Amino acid sequence: MSDGSDRVAARLESMTREEKLRLVSGRGDPAGMATGYLPGIDRLGISDFRLVDGPLGVRAEGEKATAFPASIAVAATFDPDLAREKGAAMAREARALEQDALLAPGANLIRVPHCGRNFEYYSEEPLLAAETTAGAVDGIQDENVVATVKHYVANNQETDRVRVSSEVDERTLRELYLRPFRAAVEAGTGSVMTAYNRVNGTYMSDHTRLVGDVLKGDWGFDGYVVSDWYGTESTVGAATAGLDLEMPGVAIDDGFGGDDEGEPPDNGDGDGDEEDGWFDAADLDGEAAEIMGGLPDGTKGDLFGEPLGDAIDAGEVPAERLDDMVRRILGQLERIGRLESDAGDRSAGDDDDSDDSVGAIDTPAHRDLAERIAVRGTVLLENDGVLPLADGTDLAVVGPNVHEAKLGGGGSSETTPFQSTSPAAGLESRADGTVTVARGCEPIPDLSLFDALPFVESEEPDEPAADAEVGIDADEPDIDAAVGAASDADVAVVFVRDRTTEGKDRDSLRLPGRQDELVEAVADAAAATVVVVQSSGPVELPWRDGVDAILEAWYPGQADGTAVASVLYGDRDPSGRLPVTFAPEGTYPTADERRYPGLDEEAQYEEGVFVGYRHFDRDAVDAEPTYPFGHGRSYADFAYRDAAVVDDRTVRVTVENVADRDGREVVQAYVRPPESGAVERPTRELAGFESVAIPAGETRTVEIDLADRSLGRYDADDGWVIDAGTYTVELARSARDRRKTVDIEFADDATL
Repeated sequence: MSDGSDRVAARLESMTREEKLRLVSGRGDPAGMATGYLPGIDRLGISDFRLVDGPLGVRAEGEKATAFPASIAVAATFDPDLAREKGAAMAREARALEQDALLAPGANLIRVPHCGRNFEYYSEEPLLAAETTAGAVDGIQDENVVATVKHYVANNQETDRVRVSSEVDERTLRELYLRPFRAAVEAGTGSVMTAYNRVNGTYMSDHTRLVGDVLKGDWGFDGYVVSDWYGTESTVGAATAGLDLEMPGVAIDDGFGGDDEGEPPDNGDGDGDEEDGWFDAADLDGEAAEIMGGLPDGTKGDLFGEPLGDAIDAGEVPAERLDDMVRRILGQLERIGRLESDAGDRSAGDDDDSDDSVGAIDTPAHRDLAERIAVRGTVLLENDGVLPLADGTDLAVVGPNVHEAKLGGGGSSETTPFQSTSPAAGLESRADGTVTVARGCEPIPDLSLFDALPFVESEEPDEPAADAEVGIDADEPDIDAAVGAASDADVAVVFVRDRTTEGKDRDSLRLPGRQDELVEAVADAAAATVVVVQSSGPVELPWRDGVDAILEAWYPGQADGTAVASVLYGDRDPSGRLPVTFAPEGTYPTADERRYPGLDEEAQYEEGVFVGYRHFDRDAVDAEPTYPFGHGRSYADFAYRDAAVVDDRTVRVTVENVADRDGREVVQAYVRPPESGAVERPTRELAGFESVAIPAGETRTVEIDLADRSLGRYDADDGWVIDAGTYTVELARSARDRRKTVDIEFADDATL
């Protein structure tokens, strides 16, 4: 055994059963910062263990941290190295705040375009999601913090998320929804969080086949499986299925949440008892009621404490199962240096003695990274020659929320930054022409899970100081005023946004409020109009033919205004590509009510593997996308030359920048499988990609390794197989923009 294994075995052997039971069920953090907490065991040198929210930045209660761009923006870079850098930076900030595990990354696929948490996820495409997830896990774990990939599995909607059953066949699970989680396990993730939803009728906390057989058995996952908060459905079922850690382990009325004395909210009868639930939905209306309807029962907790001991005594749970739970948790504590003699120091286990070893927060490097990701993830959807903006251009900066940075959506991913830059401030700082600001219509209010909880106070981020220097219109928002500003300017830049939160799906893909009306009015008056969309995923753009350029900036985080300004002026190339398909609302495969939100608490995944661009390829006549997966323009132009096959897993193509300015291209390799009557396969599947910077007039030779599971398909009897036949590899700029093709031949069937 290694020294680490020896330490784990020694601690486990020395623990009493009461200590073991205490280590598998969370408690409230006495410091009040962590999202989840396990008290240590001083006599054995086992330190306290703190878990903290983190998909977009560290959300420690009452603390500030770098607000990074949303996960979907990271995916839009098509660069897993940036995901790794972001993961590492968040882990350093977690250590600086004395946290041990990050509840990140989110690895669920974007199946439903309305899903309220799409901004926390990566893509509709399993390969892109898998590679980006693996990058994030690498970065987090390299910094001696436990990565917690979530939410396992088929958690693709917020509507009825604590009740709905995802009815999905095995092939679809394996080829789509499980792939990012398997990639996380292969990258060495220390923890996997189970989802609230059921899969094929069984709650994920209790899902023996998917947790015990697939995750721990087939994939050999040796970390710990943790429930989502209040997402443990039973004692015996969860323990025997493979759940290792219950969170938070304490009910609302036992001190986790509630008021300052730990009391639950008054639900109408004044006693806050469990019989009535932890809130009275009848007392709520509108969005608050919708959000609360997506929350788990907060009075349910402590299923792995004394009840687990009783179940072991009754012979319902084997005693060795408890030892396995503890061993898995101790293994991660040991890996990050929390079983050392100096475990009280979060820097234990680091290899160097630099100042960075104790963590770092809000550093210049982290601020630069946040801006770099925001820039790299920005997608230029349209450009009729108006971009990049010329120096000296007089601008009208329009939009209901131009005086605040778009940090993210609502819920557990909310992050409060030390500083942020709004769109108005960013453009004012960069421009050397006149900048006139007009909001045009009423602000689009942020939406937060926490706003629906009467006993939780959500923190508002500080107003960006830079806005004090911008000419903020003091009058009430008025479309006529925005039209006047636009007509007097050379270019109008209109910022629009959607609003999303954990716990609630979007009602529509149309922009909220009067934003569509505002864009149309400004476009009619302006000499040229650029629209910057800040959204969680696909939105409908009914005015797109009437404007000159459209940028998709997602939720850019604290560097919002600075990043967007640098792209608009061409200081940086817009090198993002769409990780999701943009299409009319009714054309997605989940437009059928049976599929989403489901009937009788069941969502039927009847579309199978035909999600996202796969669906639009299959039904191209009736479902033409507005912007295809992988789409994005550059300020440079690229020519594809000399495509060739290196071997049966690698292709090569030469790309030339034929423009007079530097640019970045994302080369995408799609595989068209041989025709076979045995099983229907997608027309094409993304099998590899590479983001490459190419200076003006130069060429780069790009080699792309093709993913085995993108070449193959899952068979219920034989597992992953590659069918014999000819595979056509399309070297492309998007799923609809092929530039070169090469063929790869497999003489015989192969298993993976």
